[in-house]
Amino acid sequence: MPSKKIRAIISDIGRVIVGVDVSRSVQSLSTGISLSPKEIWSAIENDPRWPDLQEGRITARDWHLHIVRRLGSNLTYDQFIQAWNMALLPEALQPDSLWVGLAKNYRLALLSNTDPIHVAHMESTFSFFKYFLVRIYSCVVGASKPSPLVYLEALRALKVRSHEAVYIDDLQENVDAARALGMSGVHCTAPEKLAGCLRELGIDIP
Repeated sequence: MPSKKIRAIISDIGRVIVGVDVSRSVQSLSTGISLSPKEIWSAIENDPRWPDLQEGRITARDWHLHIVRRLGSNLTYDQFIQAWNMALLPEALQPDSLWVGLAKNYRLALLSNTDPIHVAHMESTFSFFKYFLVRIYSCVVGASKPSPLVYLEALRALKVRSHEAVYIDDLQENVDAARALGMSGVHCTAPEKLAGCLRELGIDIP
């Protein structure tokens, strides 16, 4: 029987369900640029408009124009999008069977700090999305983890109270933020052990 307490499971995407390797993207973005891959990633990560992309205040096309100008790149929009999405590894870290089993007994949601470029790519590439009817993206709600706003939005959409939900993330600060709201938390640093961690919380996985 499923746990009587837990009714919903909310999961981060990057490094929990989808592998991330930023170096792949940076290597693609470096074509025709004199900057080193390290310098390129530092420029992107520290760009003052990076939070705007993550929280939906700049479009994908405007982000492309902003970054290629800053880096001195001549990548077209389509080339840039392809390079940007190279950061996401093509094989999911979790088998679909995990979500199939969990969906029988729990309400499932995704909660991710991400941008519209990655959202479009992931939703059209990975099959696991069909098991998550609730999808909370920072670029849609206009706020990022660990802000309480995004967690509360997920709980509202799932129609559960905080103590009825488990939250999974690879970053401790995001797990701590969920726990501060009364949720159970799983700090997932080894994706292959996720199912075992959930079982330890009393989650029923058929």
